[in-house]
Amino acid sequence: MKKNRHQDGFELMPMDNDRLAVLCGQFDENLRQMERYLGVEINNRGHEFQVIGTKHSVNKTRELLIKLYDSTAHKREISTEELGLLLQEVDTPGEHPLTPDMASLVISTPHLNIKPRNANQYHYLKNIDSHEISFGIGPSGTGKTYLAVACAVSALAADRVQRIILVRPAVEAGEKLGFLPGDLSQKVDPYLRPLYDALYEMLGVDRVDKLIFKGTSEVAPLAYMRGRTLNDAFIILDEGQNTTKEQMKLFLTRIGFGSKALITGDITQIDLPKKESSGLRHVITVLHDVKEIHFTFFKAHDVVRHPLVQLIVQAYERFSE
Repeated sequence: MKKNRHQDGFELMPMDNDRLAVLCGQFDENLRQMERYLGVEINNRGHEFQVIGTKHSVNKTRELLIKLYDSTAHKREISTEELGLLLQEVDTPGEHPLTPDMASLVISTPHLNIKPRNANQYHYLKNIDSHEISFGIGPSGTGKTYLAVACAVSALAADRVQRIILVRPAVEAGEKLGFLPGDLSQKVDPYLRPLYDALYEMLGVDRVDKLIFKGTSEVAPLAYMRGRTLNDAFIILDEGQNTTKEQMKLFLTRIGFGSKALITGDITQIDLPKKESSGLRHVITVLHDVKEIHFTFFKAHDVVRHPLVQLIVQAYERFSE
C-alpha cells in the first residue's frame, strides 16, 4: 500500500437490508458518487464497509456513511441533491457547521419555505434582515440571488414593503443588443430570466404575472432606474459586477424611505469592456467602512449546486492564484 494511502474497516448498525439499499442507492450510485467526490475507494459486503484513501478523506467518508445510514431510519431514498449538499458540508475543513439554531431559520414564501444550507447563507440572511443596504458577493451557485429574492417575497407577503423591484444590467449583450430581435423589453428579457424563474418558483406564474401587471413587482434593466426614488420597496440588483462605477452609484442612490437594497454579484465574472472598471469591485473599497452597510462574501465551499460546480469553482480559484 502506498504511504499516503489509508484504510478503515467498520460496520453500519443495526443490520437492516432495506436501509442498506437506501444508503447505497440504485446500482450503488450513492457510493460511487462519494468515491468520485472524496477521492476514495469504498468496498462493502453487506453492512461491513472498507474505505481506502488518504487519512483525511477516509475519515470524512466514514463520517458521511454513518450520518447517511442514521438518516435512512426515516426515509425511503437519498436524493442526488441531498447527497451533493452533504458531500460539500462534510468536505469543508475548518468551516463553522450549520448549527441547529441556524438551521431553524425559515424564510416563508407563499409556495416555499426556504432555509439556509450553510453557515454563510445563514449570516447572509440575518444581515439582509438587519441592514437597509447589503451585498452578497461570491461565485455562482452559492444562493446569493435566490435567497435575496426569497427575502423580498417574504417581506412583500408580510407587508413590510409595498413593491419588489429586481434589476439587472444588460451589459452582457454590449453592442450586440441592437442585433437581437424584438423591442427593448424582448431584447433584455433573457438577462432578466433568472429573476423571473425565482419569482415563479416562490409565488407561482399567475400571481407573478398579476403583481407585474399591477406594478407591485417589477423586473427591469438597470437603465430604467435613472431619475427614480424608490420608497417602501425591496430592491435587488443582480449581476452587480457588470455595473460601471457610475451605474453602481446611480443604483445605490435610488433607495428611499422604508426600502431595502441588496446587491449581488461575482467579481470573478466581469463582462464589462476592458477599459471599464467594475462598480461592484469599486464599491467594496468605497463603502468598506460604512457600518450601516454589510458585505457577505461567499467562497467555493458555499456552492450549493451539483458537487461538480463546486469543484469547477475551486479549480478556477486555484488557477487564478
